[in-house]
Amino acid sequence: MEVLENYTIRSYGFSINVSIAGVKGRALNYRLNIPEFSEVTLAFLDSIKTKAVTQISLTASEILSNESIGGIKERFHDEVSQLLMNDLPNIDESTKNVLIGRLMNDIVGLGDIEFLLLDDGLEEIVINSSSEPIRVYHKRYGWLTTNVSIEKESQINNYAEIIARRVGRQITSLEPLLDAHLSTGDRANAVLYPISNKGNTITIRKFARDPWTVTDLIKNKTCTSNIFALIWLAIQYEMSIIISGGTASGKTSFLNVVSIFMPPFHRVLTIEDTRELQLSSTLYWCPLITRLPNPEGKGEVSMLDLLVNSLRMRPDRIVLGEIRKQREAEVLFEAMHTGHSVYATLHANSIGETISRLTNPPINVPTNLLNAVDMNIVMFRDRRTGIRRVFQIGEFLVEDKESESAVRTNILYRWKPSSDEIVSHNPSQKLFEELSRNTGMSQQEINKDVGEKKKILDFLVKNNVRSIENIGKIMSMFYNDKEKLMAGVKKNSLEGLI
Repeated sequence: MEVLENYTIRSYGFSINVSIAGVKGRALNYRLNIPEFSEVTLAFLDSIKTKAVTQISLTASEILSNESIGGIKERFHDEVSQLLMNDLPNIDESTKNVLIGRLMNDIVGLGDIEFLLLDDGLEEIVINSSSEPIRVYHKRYGWLTTNVSIEKESQINNYAEIIARRVGRQITSLEPLLDAHLSTGDRANAVLYPISNKGNTITIRKFARDPWTVTDLIKNKTCTSNIFALIWLAIQYEMSIIISGGTASGKTSFLNVVSIFMPPFHRVLTIEDTRELQLSSTLYWCPLITRLPNPEGKGEVSMLDLLVNSLRMRPDRIVLGEIRKQREAEVLFEAMHTGHSVYATLHANSIGETISRLTNPPINVPTNLLNAVDMNIVMFRDRRTGIRRVFQIGEFLVEDKESESAVRTNILYRWKPSSDEIVSHNPSQKLFEELSRNTGMSQQEINKDVGEKKKILDFLVKNNVRSIENIGKIMSMFYNDKEKLMAGVKKNSLEGLI
């Protein structure tokens, strides 16, 4: 095997080396250079851990609150540091940090899994059983086998219980399934033996610490600045958009990226099962999250509950994580028809499949309601190369025939695999007409507006402005002081803009 990449991650003041190796350019192994300890040292650390747990008392509300985990970690960190200094007064700083890291991961974390959670290159962490090493999904290399494993099934079960307690739930032999989230925002799913026949299983989908932005997606050719400019115009003038795509095609990431185009003075409500959307602080944003029922079956807050309630919160924009059920879709489309600007994701691989998914069970929306959707964007992921692209952009054309409505697709742009570019396919029959009606602009004025937005986006790419907050400031200036922004773009200067 040859080493394909080396990098380090930081934990409690010390560095852990990560090595990725493969054969003939194909990555296979992910190795963490975790410090090893002798039996004597482990026994000493166990005694320190016992003392720390005994001396720090926690209330039930602290144990059950994800929000309090930061304070708990700080208290244990201070206590562990003091105990180490009492027993080993001459210990050097680097060794002390390594011991503290080990103790903190064991006391208030998930052991060695905590190191994996610190790696921003990972998207998924999977524990299949104690008989197999942990596997990870890396953004650049795909699935990799790690050198980290859990010794006992009871330890995996203990980790699942820790995750469950943090969200006020239980996972037992009677309730062997768990869907929850960690204090970091990462989503965790657990299945206990014998439902998971090999052994207890935990799957963690990592929450993006540094989310993709429009600059990133233009640079990596997911979409072009010209297409983003058109989407920006549609969002600015409150047109409703559905983003479709297969599993892991980048639907939610794309929705998060284009949300930055919303005006900062509009009230934005996001509704999700797990917090994945990360909007700029420049937006007037209220995130809403569903809640599962407690062990007695009470206290559930469903997506439908939040969607119905959101209409009473005077929203300008409603963002729905994913359309799954008929009642959710009916309320969502009703919101579109009553003048709300709505954005949502859906599992479908093409515009035609999007229509089929919406108009057939289990969603089964009446065909005539699809007229409220102004744009459909379809995402695609090439599993061989790992690239993600905007696959199709189109519109739904609803036609009434003999008292029945039929829907046909009109693809405006499509991805051309042979040249890896997004090309024009058909002229619009609805989108620009709706834009003209909503804005009062002629087609020439619309083209000029799209051109201005493209210049701003190209300016962001040229100057590598990629943080969500900095892009948020640029968008806020567009809506509040456009002349100053365009002057900066013309001079190619960021001075006074961010």
